[in-house]
Amino acid sequence: MKATIKDMTRGNPAKLIFLFAIPLILGNLFQQFYMLVDTIVVGQGVGVDALAAIGAADWINWMVLGLVTGLTQGFSILFSQLYGAEDYRGLKKAVGNSIKLTAGAAVLFVVVTELAIDPVLGILQTPADIFDGAAIYLRILFAGVPIILAYNLAAAILRALGDSKSPLYAMIVAAGVNVGLDLLFVMVFHWGIPGAAGATVIAQGCSFLFCLLRIRKIEILQISREDLRLKGDLVSSLLRLGLPIMFQNTVISVGGMVLQSVINKVGVLFVAGFTATNKLYGMMEMAAISYGFAVTTYVGQNLGAGKYERIKKGVSRAVLMALLTAVLISAVMLIFGKPILSMFISASPEKAAEVLRVAYYYLTILSVCLPVLYLLHAYLCALRGMGDTLIPLLSGFVEFGMRVLAAKVLPALLGQTGIFYAEVMAWSGAAVLVAVTYYIRIRKLTGRPGLGTSSSAGPAGK
Repeated sequence: MKATIKDMTRGNPAKLIFLFAIPLILGNLFQQFYMLVDTIVVGQGVGVDALAAIGAADWINWMVLGLVTGLTQGFSILFSQLYGAEDYRGLKKAVGNSIKLTAGAAVLFVVVTELAIDPVLGILQTPADIFDGAAIYLRILFAGVPIILAYNLAAAILRALGDSKSPLYAMIVAAGVNVGLDLLFVMVFHWGIPGAAGATVIAQGCSFLFCLLRIRKIEILQISREDLRLKGDLVSSLLRLGLPIMFQNTVISVGGMVLQSVINKVGVLFVAGFTATNKLYGMMEMAAISYGFAVTTYVGQNLGAGKYERIKKGVSRAVLMALLTAVLISAVMLIFGKPILSMFISASPEKAAEVLRVAYYYLTILSVCLPVLYLLHAYLCALRGMGDTLIPLLSGFVEFGMRVLAAKVLPALLGQTGIFYAEVMAWSGAAVLVAVTYYIRIRKLTGRPGLGTSSSAGPAGK
């Protein structure tokens, strides 16, 4: 089966964005599914302490994943703009250069992350009884960073060309492999936390191989040795797009780690409850991320084609779809949240009840405010599609400031559960910034078409 690339500069914008996003949502669903299986298998098969250990590692892991996805997502902006402009020669060179940059990043990330695990866990004041579990979990995951980078680059290339189905199929493969290996490694071989981490890395490797096979069948992406030679202008354009998203994700995750350090002081049961909801948080956010990828690809291709009014129309439709989706997900979580959360918890009745109480309270807050998160993703990714990664980077600093402020101040005012409002405050501050900036940018684009050839509005590097 061949990859299906899609020209998003023609046809109904709402339909294109929706049909592009659906496979991504399903793919993210499978990805979140196997992450949830990790949590359920560890929580049920090993215990609450192991669940808390994985939770203590969450923000550190998210930071590294943010570096990986940020770099490749930035690269994909240029790919989509060049594809929309029908500059296939430039596209091949951009992909070739991105492969070399990603390989170099993989080596750097592995060395730095492996050395940083113990010091960062110490800075976060990770409780002694879960420190070793969190460290071994991260050590195995970070050893697999080259595999995760390779998958994310391959998926980014496919998405930039309008193919959102291949990453879906890759995630289905990964989910099946991960679930099977989780049960084998943890429940049968009793390898505990290392088994769960190893299953995740192997599953990512399978998803990369699947995407690679799809890319090899795309005629306009037949990379030659010449395309792999680093070109100064291309490297500059790729890094100008990728590094700000990397730094944005890093800043956000550092704020999250400050939040985690506050939570770690409260106790293992509180950490376990927070962790259980954070796993659902990933599922709640997945449609927002998928709409965001769709918007970035749509805006990037249409920017390359110079169709600015079409950008405006498509983003407005995407915002409406995102809001409706957020309301639906919120309703599902409020109704079925408790039984879902209960699947993660295995402890004495008293401990289980306390973990569930903490988890559902946090889930309620996130659910009620979820539309704000969806607006944030829609406008943020529209700006990225325009080639603007600096305002999104600034929004990361806003998230950082709001999250840290809330983590330090709200517990004193509202008690321990005041910590749970930190996420909502972070979303809100960043959403205001990116929404206002988007409307300023789109008004300039549609009012003055000549801006389409400027460095901030045209295909980067052209």
